[in-house]
Amino acid sequence: MRSRDQSGTVAEISRVDAINLAPSLVTACKLNVGHLTLPSLAGRGSSEKTRTRKRGKLWMAIPQPVELFGINLHPCRMSEAVDELCVWIASSGSRCRYVVTPNVNHAVLLQRHAQFARVYADADFVLADGVPIVLFARIFGRSVPERVAGSDLVPLLFDRARTESPIRVYLLGARPEVSERASKAIENRWPGIRVVGRHSPPLGFEHSETENARILAQIAAAAPDVLIVGLGAPKQELWVHQHRDRIGAKVALCVGATIDFLAGEKQRAPRWMRRSGLEWMHRVALEPRRLSGRYLRDGLALPGLVFRELRHSVTRRRPLERPSHVSRRA
Repeated sequence: MRSRDQSGTVAEISRVDAINLAPSLVTACKLNVGHLTLPSLAGRGSSEKTRTRKRGKLWMAIPQPVELFGINLHPCRMSEAVDELCVWIASSGSRCRYVVTPNVNHAVLLQRHAQFARVYADADFVLADGVPIVLFARIFGRSVPERVAGSDLVPLLFDRARTESPIRVYLLGARPEVSERASKAIENRWPGIRVVGRHSPPLGFEHSETENARILAQIAAAAPDVLIVGLGAPKQELWVHQHRDRIGAKVALCVGATIDFLAGEKQRAPRWMRRSGLEWMHRVALEPRRLSGRYLRDGLALPGLVFRELRHSVTRRRPLERPSHVSRRA
């Protein structure tokens, strides 16, 4: 066996020496993911759309985003999304990365809300929350493996926390008493989670510079790893996007009613309804006055979205190449 030293000189190495050196080389090459600072998947200004990193003994490649209804989705499984967030939390990045979880309502809003579309274009992680999003992605040939709902993502992320290296969490949203119950429930269930702060903003706070500055100062003082934002769409996404450069957290998760679910204020649909795409029926039954109109409007708008996506898919399809054996007419 031959090897080359730094000067370029080729030296002979016996097979026995090579076998003896192998264990030390393997040890020297081991990577500790907790100490790696990796680029974001779809960060603002980032030219990288794919990358690989170490996960246990396997290498995991993050697929490129796929486009559906004008949304660039990251086609990840739930476990892969949690892995990614753990890497962000372990990193020493200076800016806050934010995560959005689109459903049909978000897709409808994007068509007529330019600023909301900008929020999605700048998001670091876009995960398919709604079952219809996953279904239509597959119909149009986009590879989206499964639904990654924000209300499922947060508890699974908390499951990864360890008491020796706790995850610091700040809750923004829900009523004060609900936020307090959620805080207690989180720390009772997950010893590896420390709720370092919570705030229930008043109605219309997003229009007050003074109130926004106060909230941002509270978050910065608490220095959380994860900011759980439960203000409802599109308010939560717009607020995080507007203040993303001033949010003193490593990760911001825009996850709607998750704080209410953690507090037991609202009940999730049974697992079979979530898996079959019927969670909306459960939510309408619980909150008919608030949600009936929204789901009706979204249902009426969905065929138009599907038609535009079908037309877009046809127009952007590459023309058929002429077979090499077919001659061109003069």
